[in-house]
Amino acid sequence: MSESGNSVSRISAKGLAALTQAQLNDWAIQAQTHSQEGQLPNYIPLLAQANPTGLAIQTRSIEGQIVSAGDVSLSFPLMSVVKPFVLLFLLEQLGAQTVFSRVGIQSSHEPYNSLIQLQTDKGWPRNPMINSGAIALADLLPGEDASSRCETLRQWLNQRSNSHLFLDQAMLNSVRSRSNERNRNLANLLAESGYLDNVEMALDTYQHICCLAGTVADLTQLGMILVQDYKNILPKNRRIVNALITTCGLYEASSRFAVQVGVPTKSGVSGAVLAVIPFQGAIACYSPPLDEAGNSKAGLFLLQQLVQTLNLSVFG
Repeated sequence: MSESGNSVSRISAKGLAALTQAQLNDWAIQAQTHSQEGQLPNYIPLLAQANPTGLAIQTRSIEGQIVSAGDVSLSFPLMSVVKPFVLLFLLEQLGAQTVFSRVGIQSSHEPYNSLIQLQTDKGWPRNPMINSGAIALADLLPGEDASSRCETLRQWLNQRSNSHLFLDQAMLNSVRSRSNERNRNLANLLAESGYLDNVEMALDTYQHICCLAGTVADLTQLGMILVQDYKNILPKNRRIVNALITTCGLYEASSRFAVQVGVPTKSGVSGAVLAVIPFQGAIACYSPPLDEAGNSKAGLFLLQQLVQTLNLSVFG
C-alpha cells in the first residue's frame, strides 16, 4: 500500500471503525421516533403496505468490522438506490463519453420525477440520479429485453460485491399494476429529443432494475464497490459515481445534505438509503416512512448521527 493509503487507514480507524454497538442501538431507537413523522408512498401498492415500524441499519468498514441494529433480515427493493450502480456498470462497459452523451451531471432543484425540469432543459436529462436520467441510461443496458438486461446487471453487481440481490417479482407486478404517467411522459420527451431509442424497452427495463432487492447487508456490500479501488473497477469511474451521488443522490435535498452531513448518499422510495464513506466503509439503512422529498426520515437521521459523531464528512 502507498504512503497515502496508509494514512487513509489510520484515519479510518478513528472514523467508521470506531462505532460501537451501544451507539448504534441508541440511535436506532431514536430513529423510530423520527420515522413516525414520515409517510409511506402511495403510488406503488406494495410500498404503501410496508411495515412503517420496520427498521434496519448496518455499517461495514474496510477493516471488516460490521455493526448492525434493527431487523437485518428485512429485504426491500432498492428502487432509486440502484441508479448509481447502473451508472457505474455503464461507465465500465461503455465509457464516460458514451454515457454522458445521454445524460448530464448537473443537480436538479425539482423533484426526482419532474417533467417541468426536463421540459426546461429541452429534453436533456440533468443527471443519472433522477428518473429522466435513469430511464435514459436504462435504454443503454445490454440485452434483448428488460428481463435479460436486468439479469445482466444483477449478476454483474452480485459478482463484484458478493451481494445476493434478487428480482422482487411481486414488487415488479405491483409497479406494473399502476400506470406511471410521469415516467411515460419523461420517456416520450427523451425520445422526442433524441436521448432515448426505445420508450417501451427503457421503461420496462427501468421498472425491472428498480425492483432488484436485498437486505442492508447486501446494500453495504454494494457500497463497498464505491469505497476504494475494488475488483477491477476503474478508480475514475468510482470517483465519478461518488461525486454524482453527493451532488444529486437526494434529489432537491442533495445540496442541503452535502452541507449538513457531507458524505455521498443515495436514497430510494422504498426507504432504502446508502452512504459511501470513501476509504472507510459503507452505511446502509432501511425504514419505509419518507419525508416530502422522498427520502427515508429515519435513514437520514441515522446517517446524520453517524457522520457527525464519528467525523466522517468527506469535507473534513
